[in-house]
Amino acid sequence: MAVYDVLHADDVPEGGSALVRLEGREIVVYRVGGQYYALNNYCPHQGAPMCAGLVSGTTEPAGVYEYAYGREGEIVRCPWHGWEFDIKTGKSLFSERTRVKSYRVEVRDGRIGIVLGERGTAP
Repeated sequence: MAVYDVLHADDVPEGGSALVRLEGREIVVYRVGGQYYALNNYCPHQGAPMCAGLVSGTTEPAGVYEYAYGREGEIVRCPWHGWEFDIKTGKSLFSERTRVKSYRVEVRDGRIGIVLGERGTAP
């Protein structure tokens, strides 16, 4: 396990993201609710760059003829086909078996570090 210093915390604005290249990988760092999350920049469907995806919310369960929207800023949509993924976990919203690889993030002294080489980090 290694922690790689990649960005200053201020480099990622609230609700924004930043793309970093690390050990042959492209990783997108997101800031949601003051917390940092990191996802692989590769949609598992056909390899679209997740950094180009819209960050928004999603529809939630609701009654008949009702529309409920929530989780604003927590969902990223694949820019090619609209698949939705939870930024905090990398899990898709449509299948338990589909996910974008996520990485643990550590913030120390105002610097963002991404942890590589760790197994079982998915929440």
